[in-house]
Amino acid sequence: MKAFYLFLLLIITHSASAQLSPDEKKIIDYLKAHHGEAEELLIESVNINSGTLNVDGVRKVGAVYRREFDKLGFTTEWVDLPDSLRRAGHLVASRKGSQGKRLFLIGHLDTVFELDMEFSPYQKLNDSTATGQGVNDMKGGNVVMISALKALNELGFLKNTQIIAYFTGDEESSGSPHAVARKDFIERAKTTDIALGFEGAQGLNTVAVARRGIGGWTLNVTAKTGHSAGIFSESAGYGAIYEAARIINEFRTELKDEKYLTFNAGLISGGSEIRLDPANARMEAIGKTNIISPITFVAGDLRFISEVQRDRARERMKAIVSQSLNGTSANISFTDGLPAMEPTEGNYNLVKYLDRITQDMGIGATKAGDPGARGAGDISDIAKYVDSLDGMGASGSGAHKPGELINLKELPLLIQRAALMIYRLSRQNPALN
Repeated sequence: MKAFYLFLLLIITHSASAQLSPDEKKIIDYLKAHHGEAEELLIESVNINSGTLNVDGVRKVGAVYRREFDKLGFTTEWVDLPDSLRRAGHLVASRKGSQGKRLFLIGHLDTVFELDMEFSPYQKLNDSTATGQGVNDMKGGNVVMISALKALNELGFLKNTQIIAYFTGDEESSGSPHAVARKDFIERAKTTDIALGFEGAQGLNTVAVARRGIGGWTLNVTAKTGHSAGIFSESAGYGAIYEAARIINEFRTELKDEKYLTFNAGLISGGSEIRLDPANARMEAIGKTNIISPITFVAGDLRFISEVQRDRARERMKAIVSQSLNGTSANISFTDGLPAMEPTEGNYNLVKYLDRITQDMGIGATKAGDPGARGAGDISDIAKYVDSLDGMGASGSGAHKPGELINLKELPLLIQRAALMIYRLSRQNPALN
């Protein structure tokens, strides 16, 4: 019986690999023979602290990747940002050609682990798992991209292709104003046809067609003040704290069931006097239990799958705020953060395209992940301009946490998947439908 299952496995594997062209089999064979180089690059980059605010560290990681792209014959450049943004800048590697789709490949150099945090170097825990700062998010994803391009270049398959590989230096904490930090990134993306983001993969068989956008909101409530004995009376009214509570509760009851929409009140303070420290997300309040509160402040976020959903939610929130309790007045204001990467038809077509590749590889079907499962990322800034797919990077768990993990067993297959995706898209007039 065991021999039968082994025979069946051989048949299935042979059948799947038979769908790959001779050139594609060469790509797979090259990557298998050189996988050790991918892990060496991963170790080198993980062992450099590159927390977003560690400008020198971010640039050092950028220098490592720039070295690799220079070897591949890409034109490399460092994009500096204004000093006022206090960010390292971005690395861009590009090549020009006229064959196939114009590709925009996205990575980032920074991690959430700043210099004042305990350093966690690369450590192999067993034959299938390693840990280290940014090992999955997103130095593993960067290695997937670079290793795939290295294989294609060594085999002569990058000739006459047009590719921009863009590594931002502040994905985890964007420089402000965000429009300045991403100006060059967006302008270059507009010159391409397809964007592939190498943020963390959700296993071998799921990719992201969407990422929710994020923005902020602040609520300011004022009210009559007086002795607490008169609360709720016609002359005294309800006070600012009750009005803020009404508004937040009605946000919950009216909006909580809308798919992909979330809104969180993350900071609130009320009393007789409030001191705000927005830069440090801190507030102080002074008040007494026998005084009706004249002021309350609330700050929160809003997450959405499309601009239409965002704008509709904002209008509904404004309507709720306008229905003031007696003796109170409130206003709400909104700030834009990152836009949504909407789940468009073009994005789903890219999933179908990748699905054919993974089935040809013999690793199973690929499907689109839950559009509401992932938050905003760099790809969100440019998804409205080009068909986009994210989650093309390394797989693992614990991103943004001490003990972040990468799946070493899946890493070689994810590199192969990326290489074949880039190869097919960069052929002459690839069919996407």
